[in-house]
Amino acid sequence: MTASLQGSLLDLAEEPQPGPFGPMLSRTQLGRGAWVDVRPGWLTGAADLFGRLATGVPWRAERRPMYDRMVDVPRLLRFYGEDEPFPDEILVRCRDALSEWYAAETGGPFVTCGLAYYRDGGDSVALHGDRIGRGATEDTLVAILSLGAPRRLLLRPRGGGPSLRLEPAGGDLLVMGGSCQRTWEHGVPKTLRAVGPRVSVQFRPAGVR
Repeated sequence: MTASLQGSLLDLAEEPQPGPFGPMLSRTQLGRGAWVDVRPGWLTGAADLFGRLATGVPWRAERRPMYDRMVDVPRLLRFYGEDEPFPDEILVRCRDALSEWYAAETGGPFVTCGLAYYRDGGDSVALHGDRIGRGATEDTLVAILSLGAPRRLLLRPRGGGPSLRLEPAGGDLLVMGGSCQRTWEHGVPKTLRAVGPRVSVQFRPAGVR
């Protein structure tokens, strides 16, 4: 399955602002109790916000153990917990809009903000589910706001099977819900294509990581 998302050509001229959900939001039932919502162009002025985050966030290059050695994480990261101020006021407005719209499905408001900076096609994240905390046993929501250049995002049933391929552009919103973190995996693969930088903004409820 393949789906393409397009950002607005007017984006460069607009002050960042989350839009309505309504009929532009579409839900795909993935099976096994999982679903994903897609809202193309949810954030106007996404290019401006990308620039502010790319230059203003204190990004961290991390290393993690893999098998018997330490390896570089192939992207830059920054996480803002429940008690930390977000790096831009527009992210607070996005969080609050998501919390209001999904109030009946979150099991609590969105409270944290994770950022990942994909500098080029060599940066990636392996297929995974956000199963640290409540996501390991409960239905949860993870909302991803994409900023910058389009990058392919894969959704695949845990254990293997046909993938859903998305390519969110700047300002596009994806929300994974239901059992998605337990029964499906998502990731951003490396690519040899010439692609520009991208920032992924992930909003999560309390106890989900």
